[in-house]
Amino acid sequence: MSKLLKIGIVGCGAIGSSLAKVIISDFSRKAQLVSLYDVDIEKTYGLANKLDNKKLVALNLDDLINKVDLVIEATKVDSVFDIAKKAISSLKDIMIMSAGGAIKHYSELAALAEEKNVRVFIPSGAISGIDGLKASACSKIHKVTLTTKKPPKAFLGVPYVLKRKIRLDNINEETVLFEGDCLTAIRAFPQNVNVAATLSMAGIGPELTIVRIVASPKIDKNIHEIEIESDAGKIFSRTENLIHPENPKTSYLAVLSAVATLKQILNPVKIGT
Repeated sequence: MSKLLKIGIVGCGAIGSSLAKVIISDFSRKAQLVSLYDVDIEKTYGLANKLDNKKLVALNLDDLINKVDLVIEATKVDSVFDIAKKAISSLKDIMIMSAGGAIKHYSELAALAEEKNVRVFIPSGAISGIDGLKASACSKIHKVTLTTKKPPKAFLGVPYVLKRKIRLDNINEETVLFEGDCLTAIRAFPQNVNVAATLSMAGIGPELTIVRIVASPKIDKNIHEIEIESDAGKIFSRTENLIHPENPKTSYLAVLSAVATLKQILNPVKIGT
């Protein structure tokens, strides 16, 4: 019998909780959930209790890292770099869910991972088309555009909207709130950071990836459209996301993409790029 992959999850919110349950229920033949950690220790104990295993609780990040083969980061953008750097330096593979936290430090993390012979996995998240983008990048990409459409109420409280005093309640047709490069988009719309970051890292980088943010009163879900032009041809993908049943701020597909990535890690046959 082959050795089980020991997995630890950092972040015990909706995404971390969902992945913990899936690892136990669907991957028990090849993987074992051995540790949980959250800066909010009550969340750690809460999830461990739901899973009926208090031995999963780690009191600090180092404790978790020392017990596992693979770290799954499911926290917040501003925590990613420190978690990833510590895991990689400790010779542990890591799956990064908060891709936006990796984009500014991508080169550093990639170099460190190569030096330590460690793997870094970044799931596709709430978008489709990453496989075609990665393949296109093996030729020459001329243009990558991400258009994100959301209902106007989805932008309530966004600093960019507040600063420009945009009246969301007055929007009665599709309205472009922002168009610019990925880095600027990430600063302006941090809630859209992971989708844009993943797209730019897989393609032509954050400076050349164009992001368009649209408020549309005609829709009731988050929609991501990706256009790619390269020497290999043109690709267009459209993803209409349903929300995660346990967290309205998270797309269900984002969690499922992590499950699919875990399958790629564990299975000998890997399909797709």
